[in-house]
Amino acid sequence: MTLLRWLLPWDFSVTVLTCCLAFVVLYARGVHASRQRGAAVPARWQQSIFYIGMLLIYIPLQTRYDYYAQHMFWMHRLQHFLLHDFASLLVALTFPWPMLGAGLPTAWHAPLRRVWQSAPVRALYAFVTQPLIAFTLFVGLIYLWLWPSVHFRAMLSLREYKCMNWSVAVDGLLFWALILDPRSKAEGAAMHMGPRIFLALATMVPETIIGAYLSLHHGVVYTVYEICGRLWPVDAVTDQQLGGLIVWIPASMMCSFAALIVMRRWVQHDALARSRAPMPAARAVAATMDLTALAGEP
Repeated sequence: MTLLRWLLPWDFSVTVLTCCLAFVVLYARGVHASRQRGAAVPARWQQSIFYIGMLLIYIPLQTRYDYYAQHMFWMHRLQHFLLHDFASLLVALTFPWPMLGAGLPTAWHAPLRRVWQSAPVRALYAFVTQPLIAFTLFVGLIYLWLWPSVHFRAMLSLREYKCMNWSVAVDGLLFWALILDPRSKAEGAAMHMGPRIFLALATMVPETIIGAYLSLHHGVVYTVYEICGRLWPVDAVTDQQLGGLIVWIPASMMCSFAALIVMRRWVQHDALARSRAPMPAARAVAATMDLTALAGEP
C-alpha cells in the first residue's frame, strides 16, 4: 500500500498521462504493425530503453516524487536531470519516430504528412535545429529556471511550475533527437555528425559553470524552499550544494556519453561509405587488364 500511495499522482495531470500513454501505445502498435508487414523493428534492448525512458519521464511528473521535488532543491534538480538530460536522452537514443509513425491510425497519415510538410512547420523545424538556437534553448532553459527570482516565482505558482517542467522535458527530447539521430546529413538528418559532437560537448561548459557555482557557494541562493518547507533536516546550503552537483556532474556525463555515441556512428558511416564507394578509374583499368591477362593464359 505504501508503494501504491507513492505511485499515485501527487498532482494529477490529464495532459501528462495522455502524452506518456500515447507515446507508449503508438510505439507498441508501430512495432507490432511493422513486424506483421515483415519490416525491420527495433531490437528488444532498444524497445526496453524506450519504455524505461518513458517511465522515467512519467515518474517525476505524476508520482509522489513531484511532492519531494517541490520541497527539496536537490530533489528538484534530480527531477529536471531526468526530464531534461537522462530520460529524454534514452528515448531519443532509440530513434522511436518511425515506430511512432507506424503506430498511428492509417487515416491520420495523410493529414499529418500535410501538416509536417507545410511551410510554417518546416520553417519552425529548420529554426530550432540550427546549432546556435538548439544550444541556446537547451542551456538557456537551465539558466532561466535557475535564475533566483524566476525560480522563486515558479515554485510558488502552479501554472509556472508546470510550464517549467514541461519546457525542460520537451526541449530535452528535441535536443537529444537532433544530436542522436542515427542518420547522416545525406540520409535526412538535420545536422552533420561533426557539429553534433561539438554541440554536445559545448553544452558541458555552461552546465559545469552553474553547477560548480551552486556546489561551491556557501550562501543561500534559493530561499523559496524555506517557505515551502523542507522534507528532511538538511540545511539550505547542503541542499543547494547537492543540487549543484547534480547539475554539474551527471548532466555533463550525459553530454559526453552522447558525443561518444555520435562519434561511433560517424566512424561506422564513414566505413560504410568507403565500402560502397566506386572503384577508382585507374584501379578499375588495372583490374580489367589483370583479368584479361589471366583469361589469355593457357
